[in-house]
Amino acid sequence: MVLNDGWSFRRKVSAFAELGGAGGAWTDVTLPHDAQIATTREPDLANGAAPGYFAGGAWEYRRQLEVPEEAAGQLWALEFDGVHRDAMVYVNGALAGQHAFGYSRFVVRIDPWLRHGEVNTIAVHCRTHQDSRWYTGAGIYRDVRLIVKDAVHLAVDGVTVTTPDVDADRALVEIAAVVENSSTTTRTVRLSSSLDEAGLAEVASDSSPVTLLPGERATVRHRLLVSDPALWSVEQPSLYTARLALTDGDRRLDDEVVPVGIRTLQVDARRGLRINGEPLVLRGACIHHDNGPLGAASIARAEERRIELLKAAGFNAVRSAHNPISTALLAACDRLGMLVMDETFDMWTSSKSDFDYASDFTQWWERDVEALVAKDRNHPSVVMYSIGNEIPETGAISGGVWSRRLAEKVRSLDPTRFVTNGINGFVSVLDMVTAGMAQQRQAMASAEPQAGGGVNAMMTQVGDMMNQISASPQVSERTEESFSVLDIAGMNYGDGRYELDAQRFPNRVIVGSETFPSRIARNWELVEQHEHVIGDFTWVGWDYLGEAGLGGVSYPDGATAHAAAKAYPWLAASSGDLDITGHRRPVSYYRETVFGLRSEPYVAVQRPERHGQPVQGTPWSWSDALPSWSWEGHEGTPVTIEVYSDADEVELVLDGTSLGRSSVGDELAFRAMFETTYSPGQLVAVARRGGVETGRTTLRSAAHELRLQVTADRSQLEQGTTDLAFIDVSLTDESGVLRPLADREISVVVEGAAVLQALGSGDPAPHELFSGSTRSTYDGRALAIVRPTGVGPVSVAVSADGCEPVGLTLTVA
Repeated sequence: MVLNDGWSFRRKVSAFAELGGAGGAWTDVTLPHDAQIATTREPDLANGAAPGYFAGGAWEYRRQLEVPEEAAGQLWALEFDGVHRDAMVYVNGALAGQHAFGYSRFVVRIDPWLRHGEVNTIAVHCRTHQDSRWYTGAGIYRDVRLIVKDAVHLAVDGVTVTTPDVDADRALVEIAAVVENSSTTTRTVRLSSSLDEAGLAEVASDSSPVTLLPGERATVRHRLLVSDPALWSVEQPSLYTARLALTDGDRRLDDEVVPVGIRTLQVDARRGLRINGEPLVLRGACIHHDNGPLGAASIARAEERRIELLKAAGFNAVRSAHNPISTALLAACDRLGMLVMDETFDMWTSSKSDFDYASDFTQWWERDVEALVAKDRNHPSVVMYSIGNEIPETGAISGGVWSRRLAEKVRSLDPTRFVTNGINGFVSVLDMVTAGMAQQRQAMASAEPQAGGGVNAMMTQVGDMMNQISASPQVSERTEESFSVLDIAGMNYGDGRYELDAQRFPNRVIVGSETFPSRIARNWELVEQHEHVIGDFTWVGWDYLGEAGLGGVSYPDGATAHAAAKAYPWLAASSGDLDITGHRRPVSYYRETVFGLRSEPYVAVQRPERHGQPVQGTPWSWSDALPSWSWEGHEGTPVTIEVYSDADEVELVLDGTSLGRSSVGDELAFRAMFETTYSPGQLVAVARRGGVETGRTTLRSAAHELRLQVTADRSQLEQGTTDLAFIDVSLTDESGVLRPLADREISVVVEGAAVLQALGSGDPAPHELFSGSTRSTYDGRALAIVRPTGVGPVSVAVSADGCEPVGLTLTVA
């Protein structure tokens, strides 16, 4: 059962400090919860761009748990899907368990410390402090489940479902279930299993007895034959439900429900990746674990919405960066048809941050790999496990040793999926370029000392040089063993190796595990040309908190130079196809065009107030443009217009008058450029191939009236801790045309059976926190997130200066 309600939290202090009055008040909270997102940011925080200028700290959570007398002899445990970090779990003051890593699911047995027939106190302590290169959040930020089992039971994480034999007309579904007997007598019980097709009747079943001696565990296997199976795929994510029941006569001892996707996986260097025998190239998005205005809180609806929007933007795969993703997100990928590369670690034995997981790695890595696989192995969406990201050791002998240990550990737990690793050849040979990097760091330090950016800043300076180093003979030699242990060679910013490795390592299958958005056209061309390259994962699909300013653009005035790490108030990386609210940025439509999924031209206009100014970015940047022809106050001002298209040429027409034609791809593939002056009206982009029109797009200037427009993603919400409503707030004219220059502060009031969980915008450098009820719009937009607290109606009222207030009503049932 989900145990997300009834918790409270506060800043943690030592018992001695609390004696002196230092302890704070407890605040009621519903999980999942990010303890850090509502704290004040610190502009002068050392290396503050990485965590988004949040300083971190220590927190404690507590909850009362009533345990009946008859629970004596039962197994009671708490399953935490994620606590960041160094979690210590106490029951009635006794330490019941702990977990170092902030991203693993872990289980703590609590029955040895429970007082039956009484109210018990559960406490969880955790902390975060310079332990990552991005915003981690803090606290119990994923779901918590209470597990209660009789003496004879199905083991926790003891059910594995595989589909080892699949044809068009039949499939074999194999269920392996571990049964445990913690009683003092020999027991013979029965395990029954059935398979139901979604919305239909039972399609297969089996049942068998199992005898267990005291303290023994045994594995029961059922092989269920399914006729005419509905196969799981990206296009048709068909799911079955496996139902297991453990009984002793008429008494039910335990049960479990497991979603099942019947599908096959194959990969090789000649035919690439195949699912159910059909070739598939990965249109991939790297994603971090945070949910923008919600911080790190992994609320199920937020995870589902993220996958919905990424898929709508043209992606068919996500890579968790750089840690295991939540169970809720995996479930959404199963339902919606999104493939997953789930990643383990961002570091092994070499630290990347002052207090990161490297100091825990040698003691914890096996348990964390086991936790990853136990969480993932029944999810059909998972096709690859990644054992690391940009690990410096991969270019050393020790890296070969650790690579093999990790890869074989994963295979011993789940041989049905592929193993990869996001290897950056540049990082793998950092010792060989130390002198050059030292010069780069020195130059950057003298140019902009307030925003030291570490490795990311160095990468900004090297550009293509990093790719050239990745393709060098030295990298080939030093990474050969680390690559050799993998089923699929993940390459971060290493597209220079794609053609080279087809000759030197003809059996090597490659995936672009992390690539620059600015190189998508070239990277996708390589994917289409080479069968051994199975896809591309951009950095990043969905923008994230921390690594502040990584993909932002700057307009330097000559006194300062651009850096990848930007000073406060920058918060977001600003490198996503979608911003932190889920709104698609222009690069998303460019990528959709490159993927061959869009033929309608897309028009983006660079900000007129910046016309002619020098602009600087990083390889993770895109142009600072908006899909708008509403630039009041800039009449007669020169503007630069970008049109993304797969046609030969594009013509721009303003109020019936042609502004000229431009060839597509002169400067950048799939893009045509125009220079004109701004005049309000109707701007039409007409795309043509071979003189024949293939599509057109229209932008209209907004009228002077200013309206507030609010739209909810749904009006009916479910009671509980997993649902949310996402409400888009826009500043428009009376026809609904966005006015990006009309930004102002909005106020949101929620009443009834819900609360305002967060209020944010796509602004990558905001001064406001997401926890307030007022917020400035950014380019005319904001996002309010509402969370149910009970059953009944919910009213949402939005107001802003110069606008008529608006509202809407939701219902929680």
